Amino acid sequence: MTTAKRADFELIHEKRHIRQFMDFVLVREDYEHAKPHPEPYLTGLKRFGATKEETLVVEDSLRGLKSAVAAGIVCAIVRNDFTHSPDFSEATYRIEALIELRDIVVG
Repeated sequence: MTTAKRADFELIHEKRHIRQFMDFVLVREDYEHAKPHPEPYLTGLKRFGATKEETLVVEDSLRGLKSAVAAGIVCAIVRNDFTHSPDFSEATYRIEALIELRDIVVG
C-alpha cells in the first residue's frame, strides 16, 4: 500500500522486480482518504480477505503508523534515516531491520 499514484508507483518500481512478490498493490486512486486515516488499511484488509487479528502492518512513517493504529491493526515500525526522530510509541514493535520480522511472525 502506498500513497503514491499508480503511474508514480509503476515508474518508481519498474526496475526493482518486486511486484512479482505482491498479490496486489493499493495506490492512492484505490481509496478516498489517505494515511493517517484508517481507510487505506481497511481497504487492504477487505481486498486481501484478512482480519485485523491475522494481520501485521510494517511501516516506516508516522502517518502509516497512525493509519494502522486507527484501523486496529498491529504495526511494526522499521526505523530508517528519515524516521529516526518521530514518536513511534504507538507501534507494537520497533525494529531496525526487516530480518527482525522473522522473530515477530514466527515467535
